[in-house]
Amino acid sequence: MPMTPKGLRLLLAGVVVMISGYILMMGGGSDSPEVFNYAMFDFRRMVAAPVVIIAGLVIEVVAIMKIFKK
Repeated sequence: MPMTPKGLRLLLAGVVVMISGYILMMGGGSDSPEVFNYAMFDFRRMVAAPVVIIAGLVIEVVAIMKIFKK
């Protein structure tokens, strides 16, 4: 199955979306192991980042499986 330029652009867009989801998931650690940080469990890390990563995976599947006309 040859990839068309449109399919490759969609494939790269999916990778960018997944990377942005992983970036959303970063951070939130505490400097001291004695102190619990509730920022680890905020909406951005628990809901938004996984939804963005799943959206990137869906874009990847569409880019691979869809047959684009040249």
